[in-house]
Amino acid sequence: MFDRILIPTDGSDAVRPAVETAINLAEIHDAILHVLYIVNQPTIVSGTGEGVPGLDNLLAALEKTGHETTTVVADQATDQEIDVQTAVQRGNPHDDILTYATEHDIDLIVMGTHGRTGVKRALLGSVTETVVRHAENPVLTVHREPKT
Repeated sequence: MFDRILIPTDGSDAVRPAVETAINLAEIHDAILHVLYIVNQPTIVSGTGEGVPGLDNLLAALEKTGHETTTVVADQATDQEIDVQTAVQRGNPHDDILTYATEHDIDLIVMGTHGRTGVKRALLGSVTETVVRHAENPVLTVHREPKT
C-alpha cells in the first residue's frame, strides 16, 4: 500500500515520535523511507536570501545540521534493513515538502507536531498544518510525547 514514505524532520525532540512511526510503517510495508530536512531560507532579506554577510555562514551551518539529522534517522532505518533516501534542501518548508512529495511520488507523509497553540502558533505558523491542508496524498500527523 505504501511504497514510499516521507518523514520531514527538523531534528527536534517533538518530531522523534513521528520518525519512529515512519520507520515502523516503512518496515511493515517494505517501503523506501525518504528523510527530508529543509533549511528555512529567508527570502525577505534579499530576494533570494543569499549574499547577506553572515547569512550564508548560518545557512551552511544549518545545512550541516540537516545532514547530521538525516544521517541519524537513516542509520536508525538502516539498522532495521529499510531502504533510505535522504535530502537536505534550502527553501520554504511547507512548499518544499509538498514539492518533494510530488516529485518523488510519495505515498504517505508522516509529520510530527510541536503542539504550539495560541499566539506561538499564530506567529510561527504550522508547517504540518499547511502540508495537511495542501497535500494531495495522505498525511499522518504524530503528536509529540507529553513532557513529564
